[in-house]
Amino acid sequence: MIKRIMGMFSSDIGIDLGTANTLVFVRDRGIIIREPSVVAVVAGTNRVKEVGLEAKKMLGRTPGNIVAIRPLKSGVIADFEVTEAMLRYFIQKAHHTQRFRRWVRPRVVIAVPSGITEVEKRAVIDSAKHAGANQVFIIEEPMAAAIGVGLPVAEAAGSMIVDIGGGTTEVAVISLGGIVYSRSVRVGGDNMDEAIIKHIKREYNLLIGERTAEEVKITMGSAIASGEETTMEVKGNDQVVGLPRTLTIRSDEVRQALQEPVNEIVEAIRMTLERCLPELSADLVDRGMVMAGGGALLRGLDTLISEKTNLPVHIADDPLSAVAEGTGAVLNAPEFFRDMSESNA
Repeated sequence: MIKRIMGMFSSDIGIDLGTANTLVFVRDRGIIIREPSVVAVVAGTNRVKEVGLEAKKMLGRTPGNIVAIRPLKSGVIADFEVTEAMLRYFIQKAHHTQRFRRWVRPRVVIAVPSGITEVEKRAVIDSAKHAGANQVFIIEEPMAAAIGVGLPVAEAAGSMIVDIGGGTTEVAVISLGGIVYSRSVRVGGDNMDEAIIKHIKREYNLLIGERTAEEVKITMGSAIASGEETTMEVKGNDQVVGLPRTLTIRSDEVRQALQEPVNEIVEAIRMTLERCLPELSADLVDRGMVMAGGGALLRGLDTLISEKTNLPVHIADDPLSAVAEGTGAVLNAPEFFRDMSESNA
C-alpha cells in the first residue's frame, strides 16, 4: 500500500544517457533537459563545479585546478563517481520542478547500448540509485529509438533502426516487441570528431580542440560529394612553432577524413542485414530502415547507406530526441513498463 501511494506521487523519468549528450524525459511533460554529458570537477577530487552546458564550455579552457571531463566513453561509464554526480544533477534538476513531488524518489528508465556487459549495466543502475532514483529500469537504446520514432515494434513484421550516437552505433531488427538481431559498434560522432582532429594534425601540423572539430563536422561534414564544395577557417595550435594559427580547410578533405568511421557504420549495417532472417529481410525491402541519433544528420549518410544496401533509408523527424522519446513512451505504456519491471526486478 505504501509503495502504491508513493508511486502516485512519484515523477517517472526517462533518461537517454548518451556519451555526448544527456536528455531527460519527465512523464506528462516531455523532454525538459538536453545538456552535454560533461562534468567539471576540482582537480584531484570529485567535487563538482559545473555540469552539462556550462561544463562543456570549459573543455580545453580550464585552469590547472579544474578538470572538465566526459564520464562516459563509447556509451558506457568510464568514471563511476563522476557519472553518479552527473546523474544526480540531472535527476534533481528534473525532479525539482515537480513541486509537491520533490520529496519522493522517482522511478527512472535509462537507455543503454545493446552491446554493454552485465557489469556495465549494473554500474548504470547503481549510479542512478546512488543519484536519487527509487527504482531503475534498463531499456536497450535501439528499442527505445525504434519506439521513439514510431516504428510498429509490436507487429509481426520486421522493422530496422540505426541509432548513431556520440560513442556507439546501434543497429537492430525488431519484430513482435523484441530485438531479433542487433549489432553495437563503438563508433559514432566522437570518432568522426577524432578523425577530423587527426587529419588536420597529420596534414597541417595544426592541433585543434574537440569543440572545433565538432563545429567542422556539423558545418561541412558529409558522407558523399554533393553540390558545391565549401571552405571553413579553423584555429588551433601550430605544432611546429608552438603558436596559434588559422587554417582554411575544404569540405572534400573533411569528407575524406570521415571515411573510416562512416565505413565502419555502413559495415555494421551490412553485417546486420546479412544475419537477418529471410522473412524479415522481405519486410525490410519495402519498409527500409530508419536512422536516429545525432550521426543521422551527417549530410549524405542516408543516401550512402541506401546505395550500399539497396534499401530505402529514412531519417527520423527529430533524430536527436528519438531515444529519449522512446523512454517517455515506455513510461506512458503500462505493458512496456510491466515487462521491464519483470526483466529488471
